[in-house]
Amino acid sequence: MEIGISTFVETTPDPKTGEVISQAQRLREVVEEIVLADQVGLDVFGVGEHHREDFAASSPAVLLAAAASQTKNIRLTSAVTVLSSDDPVRVFQDFATVDGISNGRAEIMAGRGSFIESFPLFGYDLQDYDELFEEKLDLLLQLTKTEKITWKGKHRPSIHDRGIYPRPVQDPLPVWIGSGGNPESVVRAGYLGLPLVLAIIGGSPLQFAPLVDLYKRAAAEAGHDVSKLPVASHSHGFIAETTETAADKFFPSTQQVMNVIGRERGWGHYDRSSFDNARSYEGALYVGDPDYVAEKIIHLRKNVGITRFMLHLPLGTMPHDEVMNAIELLGKEVAPRVKAEIAEWEKGR
Repeated sequence: MEIGISTFVETTPDPKTGEVISQAQRLREVVEEIVLADQVGLDVFGVGEHHREDFAASSPAVLLAAAASQTKNIRLTSAVTVLSSDDPVRVFQDFATVDGISNGRAEIMAGRGSFIESFPLFGYDLQDYDELFEEKLDLLLQLTKTEKITWKGKHRPSIHDRGIYPRPVQDPLPVWIGSGGNPESVVRAGYLGLPLVLAIIGGSPLQFAPLVDLYKRAAAEAGHDVSKLPVASHSHGFIAETTETAADKFFPSTQQVMNVIGRERGWGHYDRSSFDNARSYEGALYVGDPDYVAEKIIHLRKNVGITRFMLHLPLGTMPHDEVMNAIELLGKEVAPRVKAEIAEWEKGR
């Protein structure tokens, strides 16, 4: 069982003061958060790619590289790389560079992206949304298998017997598939034998158990060893010394973000009752004291089959010291308990 953090490096207005942190400052803060996550023993840190004013990380690999030389053990991944609007060659080269700097700790989490700003920015047609991802994933996977590549596709110029450098320390460089719960993407990941990351950010996490089963069936039918395929979740949450404190600190920024994005996507108004329901034991928010958050992660592992849990924090803009405290609690108190209990549970199965 692996425990880690994911972030979108948000620069939304402070819900209390209305002030907006500079993107440069938030980028520097995230490097500090990655370094702390490594120091407290967390397994992985992920940075999501976005191309809009309220998210500062348009280039996760650059940010991860800044942290790579300051960390020793933590794995460094995108969360996600919007592969459909990117060039797989550059993605591979960027993360191979991070892999070299970190001495073999880089990963790529490839996804189609739930935000679409990158498509017009880089000149892609949203009508090609699925086709772009399938074609570019094919190229990226070929790049992980061979130094010299010959490839031809529809949406990117052909490559004829060209070497791609630098080569990563890991062989192959790990590629995960990020999914919001689309059955087709889950089956694709299983068929390809790639690790799966599910964005479990609403409803009941237990509703994702059939998708994990579908993924494993697809992998088994394709001849892959299912026991070697990890399944991760990316879930919003926050940790403080008491559950009440955690809820009160996390709600304002969560409400602000959910209502901004909700207006863009036609969701209903997000209020405190919505928040409190989501942080219940069967809900998708992992908000509380260390014991409560640990219990919910263990519940997720036992009932859904998640083998890597990534707590997404902060959601919106929160004080840096509060985020750092939550990371410390996750590494020092939550993760050891989760790993110990899951290890005992595995022995008895």
